Amino acid sequence: MTSATTPADRVGPPPPFDPELAQTLAAVVETLPPSITPDLIAAFRAGPPGLAALSDDELRRGGEFEVFERTVPGPAGGPDVIVLVCRPAAATAPTPAIYHTHGGGMILGDRRTGLPDIVDLATSVGAAVISVEYRLAPEHPYPAPVEDCYAGLVWVAENAEELNIDPARVVIAGASSGGGLAAAVALLARDRGGPALAAQMLQAPMLDDRNDTASARQMAGIGVWDRTSNETGWAALLGAARGGPDVSPYAAPARAAELAGLPPAFIYSGSAETFRDEDVAYASAIWRAGGQAELHVWSGGFHGFDLMAPQATVSQAAKAARASWIRRITAPST
Repeated sequence: MTSATTPADRVGPPPPFDPELAQTLAAVVETLPPSITPDLIAAFRAGPPGLAALSDDELRRGGEFEVFERTVPGPAGGPDVIVLVCRPAAATAPTPAIYHTHGGGMILGDRRTGLPDIVDLATSVGAAVISVEYRLAPEHPYPAPVEDCYAGLVWVAENAEELNIDPARVVIAGASSGGGLAAAVALLARDRGGPALAAQMLQAPMLDDRNDTASARQMAGIGVWDRTSNETGWAALLGAARGGPDVSPYAAPARAAELAGLPPAFIYSGSAETFRDEDVAYASAIWRAGGQAELHVWSGGFHGFDLMAPQATVSQAAKAARASWIRRITAPST
């Protein structure tokens, strides 16, 4: 006797990739397999041989930005935190700021990961960028990563004058796990009465440790950061608690029962990626709570498509939508 399935249980084949993106993906998977297992973490952290780290000179953009680092107080009982600052060199009046929490599935990356893309965005609105270094799992499981990110934000708010930024126009932004951390920091800031964020930009955010949405099942073994990789990242962060009943919303924001009172959100993902359905659900939950969210699901997009194929037509459309939103969010109030 077979068990009955409901329409909600049935999952079809994965949505097709955008034809232009599919060409890039074919090259990407030669060096970046869809599935990352725990035994591969060290190899991925080492990175491709001969690939130099992003330099300060590259971030200065020919003198457009001043680039420096600060070691700032970390969370209670934790180590200090490093933040990397890219500040518009010619600015006189306080500027908007993007507080950046990098991606990497909770297990990879550093404060320079994904930064060129964020600096590009900052250039479009004359904003500063402050990118935080947080401790990585599994060596440093929850709550270490999110508490590091929150501590960095507190320092930014307390030192806005030195940074020449407008504390009323700070946007937290992150991609993938960085998007999940950005959402979690926004929840922490609300619940602790912490720094008031102008907005949160969640780029294909990693939000749900249960890893059981239709899109997670559809994309198993396909694309970039599939269901196995997602299991690796969440298990590193949460250990045996992953998927269980007692996971904190500050670890997995999809667990949050109350999403009222959050700053406006910009959420986007691709239609052909693991995080699609949890991202759509999070935007819907914000709307149900009476909040403000702008949601984009880009047809045929795989995880990180706009970073890996920046010249593709759909990537350019995604970047234009993001730039339009942040211009509106950071416009000076009249």
